[in-house]
Amino acid sequence: MTNQSRDLVVVGASAGGVEALRSFVSGLPADFPACVVVVLHVPANAPSALPSILRRATPLSVKQAANHDPLTPGTVLVAPPDHHVIVYDDAVTLSHGPRENGHRPAVDVLFRSAARTRGERVVGVVLSGGLDDGAAGLLAIARRGGACVVQDFDDALHDSMPRAAAAAVPECHQVPVSKMGEVLQNLVKDPVGQDDPPSELMEMESAMAEMDPSAMHADRRPGQPSGFACPDCHGVLFEIDDGSLLRFRCRVGHAWSAESLVVQQTTDLESALWMALRSLEEKAALTRRLSSRALERGHALTSNHLVDEAEEAMRAAELLRELIQRLAEEQSRTLG
Repeated sequence: MTNQSRDLVVVGASAGGVEALRSFVSGLPADFPACVVVVLHVPANAPSALPSILRRATPLSVKQAANHDPLTPGTVLVAPPDHHVIVYDDAVTLSHGPRENGHRPAVDVLFRSAARTRGERVVGVVLSGGLDDGAAGLLAIARRGGACVVQDFDDALHDSMPRAAAAAVPECHQVPVSKMGEVLQNLVKDPVGQDDPPSELMEMESAMAEMDPSAMHADRRPGQPSGFACPDCHGVLFEIDDGSLLRFRCRVGHAWSAESLVVQQTTDLESALWMALRSLEEKAALTRRLSSRALERGHALTSNHLVDEAEEAMRAAELLRELIQRLAEEQSRTLG
């Protein structure tokens, strides 16, 4: 047994997460004895203003994470756009590895790497956000003996991420953001012992996020072939039954929860339907033009046939419009 304490807090958020993160860091004292690493889902092609926003809300040192930044107590490291943040030894590294749940940075990547490296010394925190990125990562932290905290559902602007995380780890603390500082100060004081080594699956998935060639080129894949295609690369997805969670990962490492996969499939289907709708309307316009030319040349039968084709294309287009509208309504309900 060792006499260590929890010295790393990893935090994930998405929709509604900026305000939650401001409140979160404002509740931490200047002498907070742990490093805080934050992932917020942000657009890949724009600089993040989150470090400057958080800097104004806390006495802690806040910076955008960079390669080899140490995990220094009393500091907040924020994931940069389009990069995963991965914990190793006593520092972090950045990776342009495969997206998870359609995100880079992804909460699950940070949480899983922290669990793999730090075990019981980690506290995982899931704040406001849509869908379920962070649930698999929080489960990894729990399985390695770390402490788990989620934002109280009624306190979150978007409660999907906290709810999914709490469903994966029912024993987690459910706390309003305003009280998390007090809870965390108690959790980081708890002594921890020697934890068991990480599982083979955790090692494999962490290595994929790091783009480790040994994992990317290995013959063995996590899980069993599912028969579903990866929305990102169209390769076969392998099904991972992770206890209460059903997840999927492809050969090159893209990862999806079941819920995120359904949402992405719906998005892809809608895109395909828009393409089909465009083709039908173009066909209708062209056949009308050909009908007019045929009539001008005295080919009435041909003209009538082309008019029928145009009307058939427009009827099919109207059906597609209705289907697209229903899909949009379904997507809106899913995303809350």
